[in-house]
Amino acid sequence: MSLITILGPTASGKTRLAAHLAARLGNAEIISADSRQVYRGMDVGTGKDLSDYTVDGREQPFHLLDICEAGEKYNLFRFQQDFHRVYAEILSRQCQPILCGGTGLYIESVLKGYKMEAVPENPALREKLKDCTLRELKEILEKYKTLHNVTDLDTPKRAIRAIEIQTYYREHGTLERDFPAIDSFIVGVSIDRELRRRRISERLRHRLEQEDMVGEVRRLLEHVPAEDLIYYGLEYKYLTLYVLGELSYDEMVRQLEIAIHQFAKRQMTWFRGMERRGFTIHWIDGTLPVEEQVEFIVQNT
Repeated sequence: MSLITILGPTASGKTRLAAHLAARLGNAEIISADSRQVYRGMDVGTGKDLSDYTVDGREQPFHLLDICEAGEKYNLFRFQQDFHRVYAEILSRQCQPILCGGTGLYIESVLKGYKMEAVPENPALREKLKDCTLRELKEILEKYKTLHNVTDLDTPKRAIRAIEIQTYYREHGTLERDFPAIDSFIVGVSIDRELRRRRISERLRHRLEQEDMVGEVRRLLEHVPAEDLIYYGLEYKYLTLYVLGELSYDEMVRQLEIAIHQFAKRQMTWFRGMERRGFTIHWIDGTLPVEEQVEFIVQNT
């Protein structure tokens, strides 16, 4: 069965659509393509919303959520290995795989069929860079590549790791074709910019006021070092700074809200870039009833 891919920015409703599509097809399983929802215990901050996978009282099968411990460093290399293992298992069951997520790099990497090498640590390089400022690290990284993925600059630790990876690739080569490219019908869930901003703001306040996102971060800090939580960026970066007393509550909310809006914009920039790189994305209106969205996919696949 040909892969169906559903992508879109945060707060677009893509997970709900994937679950309803799986329910309609009856023999489908969802593979998550989200770089942070792989972590156990990081539920509210990543917007895991497991209830979205339940349709008419029945939970739809899903994969690659809650597969490693908070504090680990999951990466693209591991995702590709995990994706292909799960993808093959789903096909062996004669089921329809549905890839769904907002991490464009993860999605593109498996559709193109590239394998990333597991880049080892470089202690000498880390020692050399340990006293550099974030600005200095940015200048070094810009010599290697165009900075599309600005999360590389969230913290000095992430920036040093990005330089470490680029140094390795320069010395050993970057990508090698290993997995076959996968033909996929790609659906993009599109929502108006202002609606997206409104949904993001409303969802952030709900998570803070109703779902105790601050409490989740406090619990994580009991067994995960603060610098590791900050490494994950967005919610975990700003809430950790708040819990540590480095930001006031209002400062945290304001800065986090801006950061999520910027993140959603970067997601859309990546998806538009995929189109320029040869992918055909069938965009559908995210404000349509989910039944109409499902019907569009069923009629076109």
